[in-house]
Amino acid sequence: MEDMSTKKRIQLLITFALIGALCIPLAHAARQNHTTLNELQQRDPFRRKNIKPTQTVQRKKVESRAVQRYRKKQAQKFYIKKGNLKKYKKRAGQQRPIFDFPVAYNARVRYWVTYFQTNGRKWFKRWLERSTKYIPLIQTLLRDENLPLDLAYVAMVESGFSNRAESHAQAVGMWQFIKGTGNRYGLRTNWWLDERKDFLKSTRAAIRYKKDLYKMFRSWHLVSASYNTGENRIKRLIKKYNTNDFWRLADMGVIPDETKNYVPKIIAATLIAKSPGLYGFRNLNYELPLKYEYMYIPGGTNLQELARFIGVRSKYLKELNPELIKSYIPKGIRQHRVRIPRGSASMVSQFIKQKRIAQKL
Repeated sequence: MEDMSTKKRIQLLITFALIGALCIPLAHAARQNHTTLNELQQRDPFRRKNIKPTQTVQRKKVESRAVQRYRKKQAQKFYIKKGNLKKYKKRAGQQRPIFDFPVAYNARVRYWVTYFQTNGRKWFKRWLERSTKYIPLIQTLLRDENLPLDLAYVAMVESGFSNRAESHAQAVGMWQFIKGTGNRYGLRTNWWLDERKDFLKSTRAAIRYKKDLYKMFRSWHLVSASYNTGENRIKRLIKKYNTNDFWRLADMGVIPDETKNYVPKIIAATLIAKSPGLYGFRNLNYELPLKYEYMYIPGGTNLQELARFIGVRSKYLKELNPELIKSYIPKGIRQHRVRIPRGSASMVSQFIKQKRIAQKL
């Protein structure tokens, strides 16, 4: 009987040993497949704060992030080795534009982004190509006044950077000044001269106007809205509805439709203009910035004759001086400062000298 009991004890010990040998690897495997919150936070720099302390997280997700980081690092090494780090940055999405104008992306903005990509694509492509002619100058002036550089894209929505643009409300020039507002900010208008079309003077006037509007509203969205529809109307709406939130006023339907679409247009144009390739605008023929110098020209000078003498197209000279409505300076004017192609001052002086000699004869 004792032999039998001893035999049973040995069998039980062997059974328990086998069970223990099987359970230890299973427990180890279970530990490897799960990790606690503290372990995850130590390994993962992107700490997930929404996980409860008692909750466990599958290691598979942590490993997938690690794999992504590894692949990213390998791709970076490959492109650096090939000497094309710019291509890597573009592919990795690291060249993200910086905006200093408050950007929102809602249904209204999305609509205009889509419109500029489809029905308005032809015009918007032309605006993009023309933008480089004036953007450097505009942003230099904005920087001097400590204003957002993205305000330059307001001119894209206003006129497509065209100095000859005129609206149904008789707003004129790149910044679409009406006569009263233009005169208020020092832009002269008469039968032969309209300084609202002068890209430099009108830009300076627009900057002064926007600075004054910002002092009133302290919001660039409301500044843009008031620039479009008038500051007095926006003041009345703010007082009546007790809100200075442009989007809320737009949702109420109290802002005119043109103004309601004006701010989303600016945001959509800014988004596309700062990353045109991202929105499908490629192979653009950008225009070069204008290069010129100033010179005083006596009254009675015809721009076409001057252009022919110095060997440039009259269209180009007119483009440098769009404020001259009649393409000439009236005889009653003593002199007027005009822009001439850089390096042509000696030829222009010779032209003026010959004109004076011809007048004496």
